[in-house]
Amino acid sequence: MFERFTKTARVVVRDGVHIAEQDRAARIEPEHLLLGLLKQDGTPGTAALAHHHVTTTSARVAIDTTRRRGGLSAAEAAALNEFGIDVDAVVSAIEQTHGEGALARVAKRARTYRPRWRVAFSTDAKRVLEFSLREAIDCGDRSIGDQHVLLAILRVGGVAAEALTSLGVTHQGVRAYLSSI
Repeated sequence: MFERFTKTARVVVRDGVHIAEQDRAARIEPEHLLLGLLKQDGTPGTAALAHHHVTTTSARVAIDTTRRRGGLSAAEAAALNEFGIDVDAVVSAIEQTHGEGALARVAKRARTYRPRWRVAFSTDAKRVLEFSLREAIDCGDRSIGDQHVLLAILRVGGVAAEALTSLGVTHQGVRAYLSSI
């Protein structure tokens, strides 16, 4: 399948792996692929994110905020608020007892001296790579570009998709923007 990836899409994956290694993450997650995508310049995927005013800094803040809530989406937090449960108050209380980021669920790998390419992809990151092929086919493209990786991140869901959604980026919005350029 990787033979269908464009050079830019391959660089996105490579940069995502590199970011996961810098973060000492136990697994490569879709949010690492998103941050890898944001390192690129002048590509359809970065143009779509720039159109929605997404920067690397705003994406990192949104990812950290979503992780801090234990992965709960803003919609889920709002639904709990309707039942009188203030998610921010619950998170603050947990962090006072157990430390900052107690709900973040970010597994760090132990310091090793083995080659860096041994960091494994998470199930969701693998799904992003698989869905990027489906997105390319749905768009009628023969190769997989970074824009298809972005669409796949939004389609798979999870922390990266929720972070993008909180920044106003949706699958339909990106698809509409890409069809207009």
